[in-house]
Amino acid sequence: MPRGKSLHLLQTIFATFPCFFLFGYNQVVVGGLVSFRSWTDLFPQLDTTNATGSLKSHRSVIQGVYISSFTLGAFFGSISCSVLGDVLGRRKTIFVGGALTFVGEAISCTSFGLPQLFIGRIITGIGVGVLATIVPVWQSECSPPENRGRHVVVDGIFITSGYVACYWINFGFSHIQQHEVSWRVPLAIPTITSLILCVSIFFFPESPRWLVRAGETEKASLQLSRIKDKQADSDEIVQEITSIELSLEETARSTASLKHIFTTKDGKLFYRFMLCVGLQFWIQMTGAQVISTYSTTIFQDNLNLSDGTTRILAACAMTWKCLASFIAFFTVDRFGRRKLFLFCGVGITSCMLSMAITSSFSETNRGAAIGSTFFVFLFNFFFPIGFLGPSFLYGTEVAPVRLRVAMTSISIANHWIWNFVVQMITPVALANIGYRYYIVYTVIGLTYVGSVYFFYPETMGQSLEKLEDVFQQNLSIPETVRLASKLAKISPDEETPGTQLKTQIEQIEHSHAGQS
Repeated sequence: MPRGKSLHLLQTIFATFPCFFLFGYNQVVVGGLVSFRSWTDLFPQLDTTNATGSLKSHRSVIQGVYISSFTLGAFFGSISCSVLGDVLGRRKTIFVGGALTFVGEAISCTSFGLPQLFIGRIITGIGVGVLATIVPVWQSECSPPENRGRHVVVDGIFITSGYVACYWINFGFSHIQQHEVSWRVPLAIPTITSLILCVSIFFFPESPRWLVRAGETEKASLQLSRIKDKQADSDEIVQEITSIELSLEETARSTASLKHIFTTKDGKLFYRFMLCVGLQFWIQMTGAQVISTYSTTIFQDNLNLSDGTTRILAACAMTWKCLASFIAFFTVDRFGRRKLFLFCGVGITSCMLSMAITSSFSETNRGAAIGSTFFVFLFNFFFPIGFLGPSFLYGTEVAPVRLRVAMTSISIANHWIWNFVVQMITPVALANIGYRYYIVYTVIGLTYVGSVYFFYPETMGQSLEKLEDVFQQNLSIPETVRLASKLAKISPDEETPGTQLKTQIEQIEHSHAGQS
């Protein structure tokens, strides 16, 4: 059985990659297929290209509901993890998600009627919602603190790889769009990935933290020994299992139920919940979906490019976004989560402001249209650095063990709801208020930067149990942020967690007393 680094590598290739490739690929695949000739012939209710007036408006609504039905399915999939994740365990829940995506994809690629197409899209969304919620939890609970960031940040890279593969596949099949194979094959391709995931997931370890919580301490020791490549009875494994048990005992003094999320005591649960929810809100409400939609408008309408050239340019934009995702992989455990969030926030807010300016007169100015195109690519550089990967990682780090799955599932469900909202309102907003729509996202981006600076503590390099200790202290939110930032700068080997934490708290209290 693989252990240590070999285990992590195989886990990344055969479990993590399939999960998030399915996330990215399935989310965008139908957007490039709905204009194919064979598609519109079989599903005329979704054909907006050959319709005008009220008929076009009616079909646009149906098409929008069909495409966004994926996000509604993902919402319910995410919510279901609040129960499934703790009852079935992490691996079995991942299997359920993979099985659902396979069923949904199989229904979609064999569809001959609109109801079948809708059902397949929704089931696929449910499966992806399950995977997007439970996999980051599983990763964070199976990764050592020093490189936990890299293990989870690869999620963002794999999501964008799904986007890239989808765009280039759709471009290739657009040359034979008069045949049904042009859209059936792209819809069928991810079924292979789903099967790989369902078969491979049980070759990898279950979360030791879930096993301890389920009362299977011996199994937890064995699984942790595989992860760390140590003997199960070694001091390091025994110490970490003991730490997990103590953390669970500390946080289990009150019954673990969803209502406790909305309390300000017992480890600042509501504050931590809002940190998770806030990130998933800002992912959608800082303009990512708008940029994806607007890129086609610029490339085809503003620059008057052909359909083929537009598809190539859009695929290049996604390829660039995928390459930019690697920056977070090399920086998240070097500079920390907060710095990446701030760098990303300032960058995407600046891009939105610039888009508002260039879009205000790009219809009559070719230079401004080219400038808008440049800012689309620049946005795709900044966005994955702070949002694709780091945001999923952060939520699993700040949530307590007993409510980690519940908090993560609700926050990811929040992600899908705002995704749905943006997809539905963007065409209407662009048609009615034009460039002013980007000013809205500029303002929201500024609130994101301010919130990260004042409210988001650093989590880099700290064990999940030590982070729990930080939140359990009787400190204000600003003091918690300062304490976490100081701890992130100190090597875990310098002092024992308890001693180091006590020293830092004493320093904060002394500073607070001096100010008084």
